Amino acid sequence: MNDLDALAPLREFVRGMTRLVERTDDEAALLAGARPLLAALIADDRWLPADCAQPDPKFYRQYLLHCDPLERFSVVSFVWGPGQKTPVHDHTVWGLVGMLRGAERGRRYERAADGKLRPAGEEQVLEPGAIEAVSPTVGDIHTVANALADRPSVSIHVYGANIGAVRRDVFDPDTGAAKDFVSGYSAATVPNLWDRSAAVRAAAA
Repeated sequence: MNDLDALAPLREFVRGMTRLVERTDDEAALLAGARPLLAALIADDRWLPADCAQPDPKFYRQYLLHCDPLERFSVVSFVWGPGQKTPVHDHTVWGLVGMLRGAERGRRYERAADGKLRPAGEEQVLEPGAIEAVSPTVGDIHTVANALADRPSVSIHVYGANIGAVRRDVFDPDTGAAKDFVSGYSAATVPNLWDRSAAVRAAAA
């Protein structure tokens, strides 16, 4: 990785995703096309700005890394403090979760005939380099937790919308009752992907 252009991997991911969403809006094609792009991004964690990897002592954090101007996709870093977890929730859009640092435990749920939620399959553990898909088509309701009790974990997510502005639901796992929420983001600024001036100056020297 070029230290003078540390955000180059994220910029290349954004370029690849932009080309992809310009070619298709088919969910299966988007998930298939985005997977190798995300795999390349999470192969090295040095590009992630420290400000976008800071845990909170009480709550998990979601930092916006980039949002497509037409809100066709967004990229976030999800940061977990030790022992933190989400409630059972959905996304309502397609998404991919790529593990960057640490590890996550996830459990999917499905709705039974009586309206209640029940676990679907075994609990999954994501370690660095692993990728998982979510969507209303492939499975959209789950809960996620930091699998590590002694240090933070970080995952990189790409979603088929401006995920911080999507109206979604959290669920009572016993009754299946839903309560809507909008996640927002944990910071008011995003990384500047487009300042390549240091690398350009160095190349000209």
